[in-house]
Amino acid sequence: MTRAEQQQQTREDILAAADRLFVEQGFHATSVDQIAQAAGYTKGAVYSNFDAKEDLFFAVYEARVDAAVAKLQRDMAQADDVRTVLESVTSDTGTRRGRDDRWLATFFEFWAHVVRRPSLRTRFAEIHARAQEPFDEALVRFADERGIALPVQPRSLAAALIAMSVGLALERLVQPEVVDGQLGARVVNLVLDDLVKGADGEGAAEGGRGGAAARPRAGAA
Repeated sequence: MTRAEQQQQTREDILAAADRLFVEQGFHATSVDQIAQAAGYTKGAVYSNFDAKEDLFFAVYEARVDAAVAKLQRDMAQADDVRTVLESVTSDTGTRRGRDDRWLATFFEFWAHVVRRPSLRTRFAEIHARAQEPFDEALVRFADERGIALPVQPRSLAAALIAMSVGLALERLVQPEVVDGQLGARVVNLVLDDLVKGADGEGAAEGGRGGAAARPRAGAA
């Protein structure tokens, strides 16, 4: 391999080890030494690619976001009704088990870690917003397909639905008898049904352009 290819391979090996250890042990319990050893490199090799452990986590998170966004966009392109995609994503979040549950715990651990650190919080928010973009697009498409106007900005509504879905996944870890795997999908359906029912003369989008009509009404958020 060329030097550039070797460097890329080193980075990928380190990220794979970091992803696995973060999921298994959590963010704080995982050290850079452990990641280096698991990847088969020295700690110096890790720091030649990443400035700090937080940089490693951001890289892991970005890779996961890129994969999730690509899948969601493919699903949306193939779906006849975007509603089925929103239901599927919410249901998937609510029924995860095992390794994905541990990732969820680590994700919230890191979220709490960056809240008190403005520079990290800004970087986290940028990646988080990128993960939300397909949901924004899905809601605009949902409104357009039904000729309605969203009562709040697509971005605000998407954030609320994502927060509900992820929050229910967290609640399921401690209250499985209360939060079953399909509860999130049922709530999303209730929200979508309510949006359609509420599209009266004031809420209906002129010309059937729900997404376009939603933006001027942002003050309702």
